[in-house]
Amino acid sequence: MGATPFIAALAAALACAGAAAADNASAELRLRWDARSDNAAGPLTDANALAPGTAATTPSAAVTEAELKHTLRAAGTPWSLAGNLLLMHERPEGGPATSSARVNELYGSADFGAWQASAGKKIVGWDVGYAFRPNDFVQQQERRTLLSLTPEGRPLLQLEHFGADSATSLVWVNPERLNEADDAQRGARESALAARWYGRSGALDGHLFGRVGQHTGGSLGAAAAWVATDELELHASARVLQRHDGWSLDPAAGNALLRANPWRQATLGGTAQWLLGASWTGALQQSVLVEAWRDGTALSDAGWDAWSTRNAALTSIAAQPALRLPAAGNLAWQASPFTADNLRRDNLFVRLAWQPEHWQLSLDALLTPQDRGRILTAAVQWQGDRLRLNAAWRVYGGAADSLFARLPQRRAGVLSASWAF
Repeated sequence: MGATPFIAALAAALACAGAAAADNASAELRLRWDARSDNAAGPLTDANALAPGTAATTPSAAVTEAELKHTLRAAGTPWSLAGNLLLMHERPEGGPATSSARVNELYGSADFGAWQASAGKKIVGWDVGYAFRPNDFVQQQERRTLLSLTPEGRPLLQLEHFGADSATSLVWVNPERLNEADDAQRGARESALAARWYGRSGALDGHLFGRVGQHTGGSLGAAAAWVATDELELHASARVLQRHDGWSLDPAAGNALLRANPWRQATLGGTAQWLLGASWTGALQQSVLVEAWRDGTALSDAGWDAWSTRNAALTSIAAQPALRLPAAGNLAWQASPFTADNLRRDNLFVRLAWQPEHWQLSLDALLTPQDRGRILTAAVQWQGDRLRLNAAWRVYGGAADSLFARLPQRRAGVLSASWAF
């Protein structure tokens, strides 16, 4: 990574100076059970019904994690080094246990008052939405996870300036991928320059965003959040893109059997994204959040119609015994577009929550009006001084022909106990 020499030099300087002091050293141990239930409908289910084992599904698993955080500051200097390390051991049902380690963050910083600079692997999250963030140019963090965990940061170089009521950030994300092929830098892996300006005027927060990607070109965005009253907050975000990465079906695929996956990530044309949201919070810490958004980077209705037509054709072909195995493989490939951030372009999200002392309870629904799909999630959290307990349960469904009803999983849940020290 381009920032690695900088971090190595900074760490060596701190060690040689002998003036480093440990700040904010902490750790968290988590024991977690991830429960997953396979769907009884959809292309992966159809593929495995034709030829068991064609498409691997994700089993339930017991997970042990240790997250270690440490910051070193050189006394009397503006330099610091921060790291976040995740150690994980996972034992899936019916499979072998695996262990892994991941560096969530490792970056050096310099604080010169109003100016600050960072280099390394760092989490930089932008925008104002809850369930969807069009202008999260750097982190591009997955939203609405069952359990809130520290995401993996992005390699970057960052320069920031802070005023009394404003802040400006310039980030070069993924500099080490600058000369790689387009397919090696899709989505959050793309090398790009991103900028954000933030300003506050009374109860109004405003944001302006800009981004130039290696192969997606330029995009511009804006966002605002307004605390209208003690109870009501309104927010909005919008972005216009010159090009975008998205799923595309090979035009030559038709509805015939193929030897390779006809679905691929490609650089597509210009589009737009927007989100409108409002939240209300009562005196007893009860709250209601409503957000509606449109994501022009999601597969179009015509694209999903072609997907459905191909599914039906492959199912018909599978009626011929000699073609069952290749038809199963082709049906498994039909699950490729399910990895997109949003499946449908138009989405509605509603969340109810209540936060009495030590507790947080929530119930939310993600709806796709176009095909009457829905994802329902219930969650509860108890937070003590050091111990945190979490439980969440999610059900995918809706109309029989909706996309959410044909995802690989029908239900997913999590039980977690975390101990901070």
